[in-house]
Amino acid sequence: MSMSDSDSSSHGGNYKNFRQITRDRLLFEMLESTKTNDSKSTFKVLIMDKFTVKIMSSSCKMEDIIEQGVTLAEDIDKGRQPFPTKDAIYFIQPLKENVAKFLSDMSGGKPMYRKAFVFFSSPYALSEELLAHIKSHTRLRPRISGLKEMNLEYLSIDSQGFVTDNERALDELFGEDVNACVNAMANRIATVFASLREFPFVRYRAAKIDAFTLTTMRDLVPTKLAAAVWNQLTNYKERLKHFPQTETCELLILDRSVDLISPVIHEWTYAAMCHDLLNMDGNKYVYEVPSKTGDKPEKKDVLLEDHDPVWLELRHAHIAEASERLHEKTATFIAKNKVAQYGSRSGGDQPSTRDLQKMVQALPQYSEQIDKLSLHVEIAGKINRIIKEMGLRDFGQLEQDLVFGDAGPSEVKKFLRTKQDATRENKLRLLMIYSVAYPEKFEGEKGLKLMQLAGLSEDDMTAVNNMRLLDDTLATEKKSKGGFSLNFGSQKKKHAIRKERKGEEETWALSRFNPMIEELIEKLNKGELPKNEYACMNDPTQSVHGTQESASGRPSLSGARSMRTRRAPSWARPRTYCNGYTSDSVSSYGSSDFKRMGKRMFIFIIGGATRAELRVCHKLTEKLWREIVLGSSSLDDPPRFITKLKMLTTEL
Repeated sequence: MSMSDSDSSSHGGNYKNFRQITRDRLLFEMLESTKTNDSKSTFKVLIMDKFTVKIMSSSCKMEDIIEQGVTLAEDIDKGRQPFPTKDAIYFIQPLKENVAKFLSDMSGGKPMYRKAFVFFSSPYALSEELLAHIKSHTRLRPRISGLKEMNLEYLSIDSQGFVTDNERALDELFGEDVNACVNAMANRIATVFASLREFPFVRYRAAKIDAFTLTTMRDLVPTKLAAAVWNQLTNYKERLKHFPQTETCELLILDRSVDLISPVIHEWTYAAMCHDLLNMDGNKYVYEVPSKTGDKPEKKDVLLEDHDPVWLELRHAHIAEASERLHEKTATFIAKNKVAQYGSRSGGDQPSTRDLQKMVQALPQYSEQIDKLSLHVEIAGKINRIIKEMGLRDFGQLEQDLVFGDAGPSEVKKFLRTKQDATRENKLRLLMIYSVAYPEKFEGEKGLKLMQLAGLSEDDMTAVNNMRLLDDTLATEKKSKGGFSLNFGSQKKKHAIRKERKGEEETWALSRFNPMIEELIEKLNKGELPKNEYACMNDPTQSVHGTQESASGRPSLSGARSMRTRRAPSWARPRTYCNGYTSDSVSSYGSSDFKRMGKRMFIFIIGGATRAELRVCHKLTEKLWREIVLGSSSLDDPPRFITKLKMLTTEL
């Protein structure tokens, strides 16, 4: 069996970001490689299973696939029409059931396809016994044009983000099947490094082991995952021809308990609010447009993704800033187009969505640009209405005051008594934050009475209790305090669970909070992560930049910026498109810019990542001059994370 590796990495050649490499491997290394002289037909059938469909669709558009000669994509689990004169491309997981279906398609007297190109998503579960079973079918051999391991088994969710699609990890990792879940996740993580041809220093959040702390299986999950990833990477070093033999990047493995506030606090950036408040189906947003025939409005769906330049520009902006910029763009467009100005009749400073849709008819040459503006004016307007109707600004202020120690129990109780008409979900999220900030207030009957005051359901109470069980600092603090404590003096101390960020001005209201990974990434970059708290599987003695190891147990990166100027480089500023849009996407940077960057950094969060954490990775990529890739078992918006907490069936 031939092994594959990516032709692109951070070493030489044109630099391609994480998602570009994933896309290129699927389109060119896999699909285009089937265009051989032996292949008499350009018409090919692409056959995938449920998971590989997700892999393909997360990185490639259907038109990209068609350009590579694929005219029909089908599900291996469903009945399919035979095409005995056409070739087939199988992109499947190496599972027994998939192999059995492949053999049924191709090994009989009347095969469904002329020849087959078989690509396995990973080597995981592809045993020698299974390979021998394939080879034992004598009729099958001349019908196989290729048999290859792609080592690509993750979903690209962003130019700097991926998930392993382990949606139930939060439950499974704390249950009896922990080893099976860890191994499956580790193999998928390893394929990221196989694709990028990167070999990382594997750092992980170490369990606290001392005489005062009871170490549980949950505490050891990051250690187990790091060991499993390391084992797979070691295997790749031996098997893959061009896999690096020395470390080229850094990987830090964390679990969700490192920051329990980020999944539930209201995030005020445009993308996060879209996914939090608009009941989107993945990246799909459904809205109404006026009917061309004058009938009832028609429903239309659109994907909020990287191909939309307005989305790229606004996704990480504060909702207030996003609204302002949309207003400016619309006003500028109207000022430059008299026909559009004439068509805007509804009055007021801000044209309505209907006004913008009329402009499309008046100015067909600008239809795509106006469509994008119209869409985002509609979305921003809807979000602002929801914020006002739900009173989210008051919730957001109290949430952040709790985190930074500017509010306490009395403010929470007063808020709950005066906000009886607030939604139960928002009160639930507030109490979840409160339970982390003031865990002692939930001991015994105190927590129950507070949740009853908020009118929470039993499921809601389960979510709060499971949130507290996930909080490893709670157990540590209780053990370290012992059975009693002495409190000398009456001076009131500020009860903060998060420190204010120094040197960062708060431009917009409710933007004080940043996920914990921001601090961890900056410390990792400086070599300041304590080795006893964040251990390393391959225990480095020398930096990937060639500097000596610091006292923290991580190579010092103090010299990593010696070739860079203090002034912000041109690529770090918003990139302007010819149509006036800007993008903060890493994909817009030129290859020459990336050659001056440091090595990649990967952060993997077990139990679900948040959009705020993804935003931080984009932000710090520009600040630190390193491409920072966020990985997780899943990407969770607050409603989904809360649902997962409610569904936890095992004791943590």
